[in-house]
Amino acid sequence: MRVLGIDPGTQTVGYGFVEMNAGRCAAADYGEIKVPRDMAFPQRLKRIHDSVLELIDRTRPDAVSIEETYVTSNAKTTLRLGHARGVILLAAVQRGVAIAEYAPREIKMAVLGSGGAGQSQVQWMVCQLLKLEPSGISEDAADALAAALCHGFRCESPVNRIKKEV
Repeated sequence: MRVLGIDPGTQTVGYGFVEMNAGRCAAADYGEIKVPRDMAFPQRLKRIHDSVLELIDRTRPDAVSIEETYVTSNAKTTLRLGHARGVILLAAVQRGVAIAEYAPREIKMAVLGSGGAGQSQVQWMVCQLLKLEPSGISEDAADALAAALCHGFRCESPVNRIKKEV
């Protein structure tokens, strides 16, 4: 299974592409989409959309796994994050790629076994699982790789394989 994980944002979008097969996983690509802060918001959304389309075209994933929006105390920030998620979801739909959405707590639980883990713990565990150097990966890319791993683990679990066979 080939999964493109996305950590949505309006200035930085993390992405991580993971290939999983029979319990083995490897990071094939990861990084960030940087959007200029001074760019008008509608143009930022277009840049995010176009960049995600390019990622999907380049990586050819079986699924896109994206972190759900978490509600912040700032309603405007939450709303803008929702807009960014929307254009990312639109890109996946336009390319006919399956979409999986997971709450941040669910992603942490899948990767670490604890939904309350901190950012540094997520980054460390992602690097351990994928045999990556922690200093070479940003927090946003680590979150995206964690989202991809979460979906891959869910799809490869014995319980899910039995359900598919029945």
